[in-house]
Amino acid sequence: MSSIAVTASATTSLFAFHRGAKQWNKIIPSYWRRSSGVHSSLFANSHRKPLQLRFSTSAASESNGSVSEEISGSEKLPINFVWSDNKKPRVCILGGGFGGLYTALRLESLEWPDDKKPQIVLVDQSERFVFKPMLYELLSGEVEEWEIAPRFSDLLANTSVQFFKDRVTLLQPSDHLGSNASSCGGTVHLDSGLLIEYDWLVLALGAEAKLDVVPGAAEFAFPFTTLEDARKVNGKLTTLERTTFGKDFQISVAIVGCGYSGVELAATVAERLQNKGIVRAINADPIICPNAPPGNREAALNVLSSRKVELLLPYFVRCIRRVSESDSSDTLAGVDENHIEKYILELQPAERGMQSKIIEADLVLWTVGSKPPLPQLEPSDFPFVLPLNARGQAETDETLRVKGHPRIFALGDSSALRDSNGRILPATAQVAFQQADFTGWNLWASINGRPLLPFRFQNLGEMMTLGRYDAAISPSFVEGLTLEGPFGHTARKLAYLIRLPTDEHKLKVGISWLTKSAIDSVSFLQSTLTKVLSNS
Repeated sequence: MSSIAVTASATTSLFAFHRGAKQWNKIIPSYWRRSSGVHSSLFANSHRKPLQLRFSTSAASESNGSVSEEISGSEKLPINFVWSDNKKPRVCILGGGFGGLYTALRLESLEWPDDKKPQIVLVDQSERFVFKPMLYELLSGEVEEWEIAPRFSDLLANTSVQFFKDRVTLLQPSDHLGSNASSCGGTVHLDSGLLIEYDWLVLALGAEAKLDVVPGAAEFAFPFTTLEDARKVNGKLTTLERTTFGKDFQISVAIVGCGYSGVELAATVAERLQNKGIVRAINADPIICPNAPPGNREAALNVLSSRKVELLLPYFVRCIRRVSESDSSDTLAGVDENHIEKYILELQPAERGMQSKIIEADLVLWTVGSKPPLPQLEPSDFPFVLPLNARGQAETDETLRVKGHPRIFALGDSSALRDSNGRILPATAQVAFQQADFTGWNLWASINGRPLLPFRFQNLGEMMTLGRYDAAISPSFVEGLTLEGPFGHTARKLAYLIRLPTDEHKLKVGISWLTKSAIDSVSFLQSTLTKVLSNS
């Protein structure tokens, strides 16, 4: 492995890499480069001691352009990021999910006067955008990771958007102090020590799984909200399948929550395990998917019943704990024999007249609750600088601007926008898609001194996957219609294909899916012909 060390200070410019600009661009992160080359006054850090940065590359990493960036904890000194043009608007977007990435792409697609085209920085702690509604297909093997989780560097390659792989640690807005329109809107602090001054800020940080509501959930349950979560769950299922292969042993999976995520997860896992596993789904409500259209709920119930998913309704999970030697169970012998760690879930009935239950599981999946990270990003000496509700979402007006902060927009899970009935809009991909479009336009309007548009959510319907060739769709424009089975599955994939970011990525994924579909069709035809010939 070859190693390159660079020392930077206010009095020392970054030197030109002797192999040429092409190799330099591969090694130096995108936010340290400019279109004209490496900028000599990238950081303003005159009052600090020199910062040492180390970049390690190997033959394997050079082949795919990836870089391992190492900054030791003792060297994480505050560094002011210097924008390439101080006269043009500076837009910082926090979060690269549906709200953040699509806002950036929307801003890129708009027509701008030359002197007002904004400089855009996108910050996310992952290097990949994740199309979360299709995470379930990773467990079924229906899609590949690159199809639903492309790298930001690939998606933004043909844009002027700069991407930072970093974590936000602190927000310091100043637009609430009555400053004039030409002043800085505030500062964002990143975990690497980078400080970004902005004129306009977009909060699209999503939400994290809320595992602290039940004892043992954080230690023993797997959430399913991120790409890393999907990898861990898939890895755990694969380990269980290999450990029990060829043995008379059924894998037990407990899924907490029967909203859309829990039901989609239960249907996918049950299909994958088939007769080699038992799936139990637990919900505090007496029905599954209480907010879903009746057609979707009925289709889901039929699929879960056909795959023998056990529904435990209505029950709360009181606690989750690891099985100990003191626990009496007929299946404990299987723990030693197969080296599988088991967990106990204590269930409490949500209605009177029902008995408590205790169930065992080899894998516990958690789909209940979420928490936006905004409350942890406020200054400790001034914790109420942003108007947050009890869930930690920013209160916004109808234009998606945070109340009292004309330079900050919030959308998706970070926003507490209410509909005409006073209810907070659901934190769904569909809402974030539409809000990103309005946020991009309203940023354009704000920068150009034009009136902002009020956001109006248009419910286009609801979709859910129920397995490899099964789904349910209830479009809002045809009352009472529900597409189920293979037709629903095909319609859902087409709808999501259209929603994928960038035309280039849509084309690549479309070709991939079409090829897989053709191969599956040929295989199905061959198997059908074989059966017919064998029976004749």
